[in-house]
Amino acid sequence: MRSASEMMGLILRFAEHDERIRAVYMNGSRTNPNAPKDIFQDYDIVYVMQDISPFINDQSWINHFGTLLMMQQPDELDAGKGIETDPGRYAFLMLFDDGNRIDLSYQTFEYMKMVFKEDSLTVPLLDKDGTLPEIPEASDVDYHVKRPSEGEFNSVTNDFWWCLQNVAKGLWRDELPYARHMYELTTRAALDQVIEWWIGGDNDYRVSVGKMGKYFKQYLPESYWQLYQQTYSEDTWEAVDAATELFGLLGRTIAERTGLHYPVEDEEAMLHYVGRVRTLHANAGKIF
Repeated sequence: MRSASEMMGLILRFAEHDERIRAVYMNGSRTNPNAPKDIFQDYDIVYVMQDISPFINDQSWINHFGTLLMMQQPDELDAGKGIETDPGRYAFLMLFDDGNRIDLSYQTFEYMKMVFKEDSLTVPLLDKDGTLPEIPEASDVDYHVKRPSEGEFNSVTNDFWWCLQNVAKGLWRDELPYARHMYELTTRAALDQVIEWWIGGDNDYRVSVGKMGKYFKQYLPESYWQLYQQTYSEDTWEAVDAATELFGLLGRTIAERTGLHYPVEDEEAMLHYVGRVRTLHANAGKIF
């Protein structure tokens, strides 16, 4: 597997030798001083130029970076994804046969000016004409957990307890795909959000939990982490038990820290309801 210095050399030499490329910048985990370093980190690179179409139409330049294992072009017009793309940007997500991955985007000057300052993890690498705007030193401040507003907290706690009835209903009906889908999209989504808020408050809202909560384990106490792991149980009822217990613990703490209201009444009512559904006979004619 080629080293980071080898990969960065390839990336920069390609841009230096091609007059069409006028600037290069990078973002992502490799620019984040707080991100763990490992062999799976992508190289999130942007090449800036006047016209990006030649690199889209003739993709032989990819060979400069190595032998592809697989590639995705998310901005491809006929990719069938139904996603509207911007003509000022085109990305190539490339995994090479030595395990290195480069997520390389081509951008026009106009597009770059719109997005360059949006990410606090941006690092300029090459600027042939001085076109890249001035930016502060890279940090993950844009990704720090934000303190919940009253409306946000109320919405998430309401979603968690209200949508739990759908999970219970799906389990009683023996509709596993529906039950698990509802569990992941509503129960887990709300649980992950309160975990973010709990970790944020526990660290003065100066940390990031990473994409999709990948740093949860780093910040949660061991007992909470073990409970969170149980939310992935193959037995969905066991997963629900763990999720409701952890949600209640974290939700109450967040409310105490922020002065917000935790809906104890909703929790008690839905635990009673879900517990009843769980014990219903398969041919039950009524819930209560």
